[in-house]
Amino acid sequence: MTVAFTDAEKPQRSWWRSNQQWLTPWLFLAPGLAMFILYVIWPIFSSFQLSLYDYDGLGTKVWLGWDNYKELFGDRAFKTSLKNNVIWLVMYMLAVPLGLAIAIFLNQTVRGIRIYKSLFFFPFVISQVVVGLIFSWFYAPNFGLLYKLTEMLTGKGTAILANPELATYGIIAAGLWPQIAYCMILYLTGLNNVAPDQIEAARLDGAKGLKMLWYVILPQLRPATFIAVVVTVIGALRSFDLVSIMTNGGPFGSTRVLSYYMYEQALSEYGYRMGYGAAIAVVLFGIMMIFISGFVWKMVRDERGNR
Repeated sequence: MTVAFTDAEKPQRSWWRSNQQWLTPWLFLAPGLAMFILYVIWPIFSSFQLSLYDYDGLGTKVWLGWDNYKELFGDRAFKTSLKNNVIWLVMYMLAVPLGLAIAIFLNQTVRGIRIYKSLFFFPFVISQVVVGLIFSWFYAPNFGLLYKLTEMLTGKGTAILANPELATYGIIAAGLWPQIAYCMILYLTGLNNVAPDQIEAARLDGAKGLKMLWYVILPQLRPATFIAVVVTVIGALRSFDLVSIMTNGGPFGSTRVLSYYMYEQALSEYGYRMGYGAAIAVVLFGIMMIFISGFVWKMVRDERGNR
């Protein structure tokens, strides 16, 4: 026998059961959101606040307003660091097409291809410290391989890291080695997800070579390209470890970048100017957000245009 209930007699559902469907995802996201707010969002606003003060990390904060930012525009070391960051950004973008080219080369089913993949993957798994030491020995005067090669070819060896005009490019070359490997991994993953039916249809239409790459494969690699570009931009703008290991900002401060200059001003024996270092960090963050936001906006616009 079926018992019928009126609306007033129906058992009341608890608040949790009534809201469980939309609340459950937020409960899973809550720990990650809390960590993100605590270690990313809050430090960003804290750095901006600190940049408005004169503070040595121990004493009393002294309000300066925008004086730290005004000082930046007359600081020659800051201008050198900013110029070097632009050079890093331009040169580092070579990692994206080079990573794609290597990924296409490795995306084959031939004998021994796993060995080649391992060799190209190797730079990504070693520490940046190790990369910096390897290239420091490679460039070293008197016994470095590059020094010996230039001495053999020109009669006079070139000490890359001792030359103010070449040192920055030498460090960038060291940074590109693992960055290309990272982009290669992203594109290899993307190539495994390329739709084979679209490739076959393009071949039947006579597409091959660069046309196949440009019109069929690259549109399907947009997610990998997006991640590769964003990570490469971030890597170029936060290039601290290689500069610290290979030159310490020298010779004569010619290889300083914003992240390293921020460290010098805020934490090294030359500075303890926490407010000024925070101002440099805010400028660096702003530059990073301009590039990343612009690329995200373009990608979203392209996605909407394809719908």
